[in-house]
Amino acid sequence: MIHKIKALHDDGQGLSIRAIGQELGISRNTVRKYLRQDVATIETAQSNREREKKLDAHRDYIVYLLRTFPKLSSVKVARKLREKVGELAVSERTLRRYVQQVKSTVASRQRRYYEPVLDMVPGVQCQVDPGELREVMIDGEPRPLYFVVFVLSYSRLSYVGVSLSPLDTATFIRLHDEAFRYFGGLPEECVYDQTKMVVISEQFRELEVNQRFHEYATTAGFRIRACCGYDPESKGKVEAGVKYAKQDAFYGEVFRDEADLRAYLRQWLDDVANVRTHGTTGQQPRALCDAEERRHLRPYLTPACVGREDDGLAPRRVDKTGLIAWKANKYSVPMAYQQGRVGVQEAGDRLTVHDLESGDEIAAHTLHLGKGRTLRNSDHYRDHRQQEADLEQAIAQCLGETLGQQLCARLRDSMPHHYKDQLRGARKVLEGEPDLDLALVSDWVTRERLTARRLKERLAAARLAKARGRDHDADVPASPGTTPAELAPYAQLGRSGCQQEVTHGAA
Repeated sequence: MIHKIKALHDDGQGLSIRAIGQELGISRNTVRKYLRQDVATIETAQSNREREKKLDAHRDYIVYLLRTFPKLSSVKVARKLREKVGELAVSERTLRRYVQQVKSTVASRQRRYYEPVLDMVPGVQCQVDPGELREVMIDGEPRPLYFVVFVLSYSRLSYVGVSLSPLDTATFIRLHDEAFRYFGGLPEECVYDQTKMVVISEQFRELEVNQRFHEYATTAGFRIRACCGYDPESKGKVEAGVKYAKQDAFYGEVFRDEADLRAYLRQWLDDVANVRTHGTTGQQPRALCDAEERRHLRPYLTPACVGREDDGLAPRRVDKTGLIAWKANKYSVPMAYQQGRVGVQEAGDRLTVHDLESGDEIAAHTLHLGKGRTLRNSDHYRDHRQQEADLEQAIAQCLGETLGQQLCARLRDSMPHHYKDQLRGARKVLEGEPDLDLALVSDWVTRERLTARRLKERLAAARLAKARGRDHDADVPASPGTTPAELAPYAQLGRSGCQQEVTHGAA
């Protein structure tokens, strides 16, 4: 360049400074600067340019960071350098360019990700995507880290929820709850890829949605929208957000424990991710959300279904044969829960299975200590509702439709948790009664709390009374040798507040 400028100028006999600038595509000031210097001075300065860079004093630290964590972005290296040495006497652009130059010599180049631009309406959409990062240093050990990134499509406000165990539906729901509380409201819809925590299967764009997650979404009040399989561009904002979280939040960090991880992540969200100037919107996500989007978000209250795992129930998926796996064995559950999810709890030698919605116990087994066994309860493979209907019909045949319904209702009210057993017992009692007095049964049904056992006792007492030749509620007659006048004084003894002397007649 210097030789071309000197040749074109030709000591004032050639082109003017303006013409040289236009010819070479450089400014007139640059032309003047080189014309004032001789060739030797310029070549010496260019050969020693590396020694004049203000950031050379920190080169060793930058090289250390890049060799230890080769995929660190230039932005994060610059931020770590500031955290270590304070503010630097160079511009942000100069610092990033210097880091990029050093990085090109010591680390493999990071591939750039692209983010599609979509025009969105505030408060309408949140994009959600799970991620995983291996060998994150936590408590001195490399451990896998599972996380979910949430990005509001309009403002780009983001939240990252983490878990040290693989994500399941319960954890996925809990992280949604954390995100919506962090955002301060709820969008109209959330967009997902076809993770099994949201979409079980798809055929011809007909989706089978995870039932438990669908119940949460319905209760919370947002729509589920699943993008086409293998199409990350349909939710590119969060795809970029996952990479950003991996590279800028987690990669290159060391954590003392899970609490330290969560505290760091919250600080990163508040001080870095949501206050940076976003490359697409040109604004800070937090400021844009506060100014334009938050007022469009719907109010959010944590549904009761969130956090049921705190009851000590381990979630398990029921297979199509109605079995769950527990410690190398399989146990049956009622047929209504096939291909659903249940909660399991072990206590001593007993294994109990619970409904995750209500917490009610739905099955119990004796814990088997071996391996490879399948323990089934035959009652789990019967339709209990149909059994109850058959028993109710049998009772109606014995008593008639109206009285049968009244008796069944009384049995249900008396022992609701053992209704089927009560029906079975009542049917056996009624079918074994040779001469049934319907008037007696009707009287018992309307007067008292009735169970199958009490019905049996009542019918037995009625048979005995009939065999003795008296009605079931006739008064017990006095002995033949005693007159009512002789018994009258004794009748006063049972009355409260009465004190009367009894005089016996002479023998």
